Amino acid sequence: MDRLDHLEHLDKALVDELAQVTRETVRDELRRHTRGQRRRAMLYAASGAVALYAGAALALTLGLALAAGLPDWAAALITAAILGVAAYLLRGAARGEQAHGGGTPLGPSGGFADPTGHPPVPPVPPVPPVAPGGAGAATGATGAPGTGTPGPGAPDVPAPRPDDIDPELPHHRA
Repeated sequence: MDRLDHLEHLDKALVDELAQVTRETVRDELRRHTRGQRRRAMLYAASGAVALYAGAALALTLGLALAAGLPDWAAALITAAILGVAAYLLRGAARGEQAHGGGTPLGPSGGFADPTGHPPVPPVPPVPPVAPGGAGAATGATGAPGTGTPGPGAPDVPAPRPDDIDPELPHHRA
């Protein structure tokens, strides 16, 4: 029995040592990875700052070129208007991509037009006319909202059961 107790101690020591080596390895790898990401982020920030100054120099050049034939105030006003229109167009492009992959807003409904010509996507998914399991059907509901049965003239479509759902089919979100 003494030999087995000694082996248990050895196993525990090996497991502890392996856990410590694994922690140190993962920590070192994360440090190296973080260092690379930090350097990349600093380069992106520097690139953005240089691009900002380049844009300012381009705007100044445009203003000076316009000032050659126009009064200074008119050249500055035209340059500001051009920059304002460019900012507005860029903001619109960013909003369209963020909201629905490049679509354009369609007014008060909140839906977005698809550039391929498909009908607009509603902002809220439709509510099924019958509650799952046909709740309310046994009580003689009249088709009023919340009763669980469709009103007169509504198609008699049973609610989907969990068995009917195919996980391989694509799921679309509104």
